[in-house]
Amino acid sequence: MRTKVLTVEVPAPLADQIGRLAVRQDRSQDAVVREALTAWADREERLRTLTLEGMADVDADRLVEQAAMEAWAEGLDSDSPRR
Repeated sequence: MRTKVLTVEVPAPLADQIGRLAVRQDRSQDAVVREALTAWADREERLRTLTLEGMADVDADRLVEQAAMEAWAEGLDSDSPRR
């Protein structure tokens, strides 16, 4: 896989924390940062997808009334939640 080098300044306490985590996990700091960036990018992509899906539902008038949503949420604490 082709790679690129990114240079970023982070607060010293964060850099120290990353260093400690890397040592504890017997991994390089690069690996720890790469994993964190991958998780962040994946989460942001998923959030964008969910936002676009929600906007499409609104455009298509696929909505749920507020009262129905509140009743559903309140039912989550019961022994037999409504679906």
